[in-house]
Amino acid sequence: MIICCSGVLCVPRRLGICFDGAMKNDPEHWLLSPAAMGRVDQAAARSGIWSFGLMEKAGQAVAAAALRLFPEALRFVVLCGPGNNGGDGYVAARALADAGAETAVFRLDDPARLKGDAATAFAVCPIATDALDSYEPRPGDAIIDAIFGAGLDRPVPEAVAAVIARVDGADLPVIAVDLPSGLDGRTGRVLGAAFKARHTVTFMARKPGHVLMPGRRLCGGLEVYDIGIPQRIVESEAGPGGLNSPAAWERLLPKPEAQTHKFLRGHLTVFSGPATATGAARLSAAAGLRAGAGLVTIASPRNALEANASQLTAVMLKPVDDHAALAAYLEDPRHSTFVLGPGFGVGAKARGFALALRDRRLVLDADGITSFRDDPSVLFAAFSSGETRLVLTPHEGEFARLFPDVADEKTLSKIDMALAAAARSHAVVVYKGPDTVIAAPDGRALVNTNAPPSLATAGSGDVLAGIIGGLLAQGMPAFEAAAAAVWHHGRAGSGAGRGLTAEGLINHIEL
Repeated sequence: MIICCSGVLCVPRRLGICFDGAMKNDPEHWLLSPAAMGRVDQAAARSGIWSFGLMEKAGQAVAAAALRLFPEALRFVVLCGPGNNGGDGYVAARALADAGAETAVFRLDDPARLKGDAATAFAVCPIATDALDSYEPRPGDAIIDAIFGAGLDRPVPEAVAAVIARVDGADLPVIAVDLPSGLDGRTGRVLGAAFKARHTVTFMARKPGHVLMPGRRLCGGLEVYDIGIPQRIVESEAGPGGLNSPAAWERLLPKPEAQTHKFLRGHLTVFSGPATATGAARLSAAAGLRAGAGLVTIASPRNALEANASQLTAVMLKPVDDHAALAAYLEDPRHSTFVLGPGFGVGAKARGFALALRDRRLVLDADGITSFRDDPSVLFAAFSSGETRLVLTPHEGEFARLFPDVADEKTLSKIDMALAAAARSHAVVVYKGPDTVIAAPDGRALVNTNAPPSLATAGSGDVLAGIIGGLLAQGMPAFEAAAAAVWHHGRAGSGAGRGLTAEGLINHIEL
């Protein structure tokens, strides 16, 4: 389900995505929904591939991971569900027993109800099974969770929730088959209760639930195992999101050449707030300069000129108090790219300044976003024509202010929500968080996974806005500029370490 720019809820059969060729051909960046993976399995079977052979490879891979990761385990406990995920578990249990490991199997449902490959896997598994609710953890157990996997779309049954609680209480290691049971593979949300895995083995491609929070946290280490389905079949179902990495945008990063000078590298302008709120703008400006913009100016109210001037060196300063002063500043076409919002203040001035920039490139952040909460359609209409020039960088609260109906639609994943917002706003939307999603109006979306928790600190978002602005100023397309900025922001956070501050973060930006 997605919410169109008209505000109407609609349900497309499948969201398409137009990745750059390097991304589309790289399985490391694909994300397949559980439904898409189901279509892959069906297509593989239609092509003549033996489906039980695929299950055999999957289960063997899980067993190999268990033996490799937990050689000290006294007993492997395989928890099997009623579908193909359970079938993978029965294969893994047989492989573990064949390797000489003590192995116990507990099943959720009557095995007589198993069908297809899962029934075959059960039939050839030599280990007697017990009911799932009879499992009592022992010290030295290592758990293989093969109950539901990625296809679950409803809260887990009480019997499963009880086992999850017992395993968690005993602090036993868990290997999840495909996805920890209790996680929604499409959204990454917990459906009542979910295992917290030390390691997850999935097959052919990641699912959104592996990278969206809290799913990413609950998956532990993630292993993507190739069970032999042709990549052309998997590729045909990839989308609507992928993983953010340099493969998506590196070829478009600005590359200074010998004849380059500062005016060719673009001019970024960052609007400052009043004298008591100037720091955020300076962080953005410094980050834009670090990202490669040739010139950076802070457009400041006169009452904040002294506060800004005392802290600036390479960044220039220009008094811009009102709409008349802004209009005069815009007479120079080289003033092409702007950051508005950090520390600026919420209200009519922010709205008026943003709308005055409708034919320029604009990163709208923080107060700039909140200023349009009562009527965001005015902003969206202003940037609706021509190339994508607007980049919105909301965190969860700001997103809900601009797109309340999207945020309230609980069936949508974060990828779905970002795509719906981008389509409606005619903007690139950077939906921030530990699982930041970058979405474009044309249907492209990337999920970022390299940001450390230490980035959750005051001023970090101002730095990100500045990096985006710096790349936009150099002519990088809006979607790629935003994706590159988010990735480099995450890398800078890792380089700065656990005690990072926003000021120190800027010194670790390396493009």
